[in-house]
Amino acid sequence: MEQLSQVFLEFIANWGYVAVALLMAMENACIPIPSELILGFAGYLIFADQMSFGGALIAGMIGGMLGSVFAWWVGHAKGRRFVDRYGKYFFIKKSHVDMAQNWFDKYGLKAVFFSRMLPVIRTFISLPAGFAHVSLKPFLFYTFIGSLPWTALILWAGMMLGEGWKLLTEIGHEASIVFVIVCAVVILILYLRHQKKKRVK
Repeated sequence: MEQLSQVFLEFIANWGYVAVALLMAMENACIPIPSELILGFAGYLIFADQMSFGGALIAGMIGGMLGSVFAWWVGHAKGRRFVDRYGKYFFIKKSHVDMAQNWFDKYGLKAVFFSRMLPVIRTFISLPAGFAHVSLKPFLFYTFIGSLPWTALILWAGMMLGEGWKLLTEIGHEASIVFVIVCAVVILILYLRHQKKKRVK
């Protein structure tokens, strides 16, 4: 994995935004390439004035959305049996798909939003959404609003850490869990305030 990581980093260094988009598409198409590696290094390149934050964010989002749609289509058109049978050839572990499936079964379409910020699940959540034949339009909406803050956060963290960006690959999972908790608390506070205003009216 370390050798592959070096190949990915060289690819990003040489091809810039195109590489970020392609690798993020692969990650969201269920090929296990850590987004902390891709976006963390892109953040470092922003720090080094070799990329712009806006350009990297757009590239990461385009790639992530395209990869997610592809995984959704595979789940929608081919089904769980196909993924279980052929997924191993693309480094897709059945246990990871099971984890995403359990999350989707428990929370439904909302899982597509929150799981975009969770380790492992974010890579595979598009499959059970496809298995369930979720319509493309709401799937795209929840994927976008879930992916945008995560993509921006990792880019920003890589930029802030500068030459120490590799720390993200070590603590990325823990950081993502904290981020989800913070987002959940913020959403709850906003919801409670909204309900309070409705009662006042």
